[in-house]
Amino acid sequence: MFKKVLIANRGEIALRVIRACHELNIKTVAIYSTADEFSLHVKFADEAVCIGPPPSKDSYLNIPRIIAAGEITGADAVHPGYGFLSESAQFSKICEDNGFVFLGPSSDIIDSMGNKAKAKQTMKAAGVPVVPGGDGILEGPDEALEKANEMGYPIMLKASAGGGGRGMRFVTEAADVIASYKSANQESITAFGNGDIYIEKFIQNPRHIEVQILGDKHGNAIHFGERECSIQRRHQKLIEESPSPLVDEETRKKIGDAAVSGAKSVNYVGVGTIEFLMDSEKNFYFMEMNTRIQVEHPVTEMVTGVDLIKQQIRMHAGQKCPVLDNFQLRGHSIECRINAEDPSNNFMPFPGKINSFHMPGGKGVRVDSHAYAGYVIPTQYDSMIGKIIVHAENRERAIIRMQRALEETIIDGPKTTIPYQMAIMKDKVFKSGDFDTSFLETFKYYSEEE
Repeated sequence: MFKKVLIANRGEIALRVIRACHELNIKTVAIYSTADEFSLHVKFADEAVCIGPPPSKDSYLNIPRIIAAGEITGADAVHPGYGFLSESAQFSKICEDNGFVFLGPSSDIIDSMGNKAKAKQTMKAAGVPVVPGGDGILEGPDEALEKANEMGYPIMLKASAGGGGRGMRFVTEAADVIASYKSANQESITAFGNGDIYIEKFIQNPRHIEVQILGDKHGNAIHFGERECSIQRRHQKLIEESPSPLVDEETRKKIGDAAVSGAKSVNYVGVGTIEFLMDSEKNFYFMEMNTRIQVEHPVTEMVTGVDLIKQQIRMHAGQKCPVLDNFQLRGHSIECRINAEDPSNNFMPFPGKINSFHMPGGKGVRVDSHAYAGYVIPTQYDSMIGKIIVHAENRERAIIRMQRALEETIIDGPKTTIPYQMAIMKDKVFKSGDFDTSFLETFKYYSEEE
């Protein structure tokens, strides 16, 4: 087992990793920018190293400074968390080259799965269902038009190196293909330094379903069921739950088996997530693989009783996957991402000082947060303050429990997404479980100020 782990991240995920390490009797090293000097992950780590000023490029994305922090503190492993460098093949390789165990996949796996066109081909070869579309990278706008006309409309043009909805275009007719290709290409170059674009048939009104997988160094892989992630805005998740209201036991086995096959096909080690689109007939298609821990991993932990971060660390230490006999999800879990954003003003970020801070408690309630009263939310990073996760015996009870938990939450200072999420919990369509990724496009929210 490792003696000391450096966490190459910040905020709630850094604190989450610190907690897991301490329970495994592993020492921890926090890194931080000057903007995060008073963050809780800095306080609760065994050691902390300032690696630069607030801009990410000068701190959390600065590989030489992170490696130097690991060397001066004597760390033997690096945990990347999510975001920042967590899916950087370059960072994974540099860690390995400098004698650190990277608590994530090898650079080769990150590279192959980070390229979405290549990932699609890999999964298809492993027998995982994929969205119909042209295989490989498009040579240019003319080929995009040719492929689109062949498969029929609507289609999606997607950046191969993309994420977060960037470099993605929905096209309904031939007249828009060339202009959409050019704009997606340019946006992808700006965002990712890579303009490669591929094409897919658009799946009408899909559900966003993802499967949590775990792999070891001995060729084994297992899954921990699915998460429903269809409540999202601009391709960013806002509410997640497990299990999905749509998925029955038969479908769970099919999609779980497909995810495990995909993981084994690349000899995956550690935690990862394979994301699918699912139509109303429960047909599912591979979308992408995230080679890291997910923000929403707690809902899986709540319905399985498994600590995924601990398992991740154990896998990279050479231990074997646990044997799951008669695997079954227990009850229902829902997570709300609490962001410092104004839902009445197009979710404008709302950084600043938290004057008072009270998190909910009671049976079946979990809070993952790095914030506290007096904490100043920096302007330089994402707006997430934390996550509220609930667990109950069924979905109906979980929704009621989440309503109660949100009502108990007090965050005075910044505006947050809490009122918006409370409104969703009361919505008839959400309660029914019969929704898809377009839910928030038609959801009507009225703030207390209106």
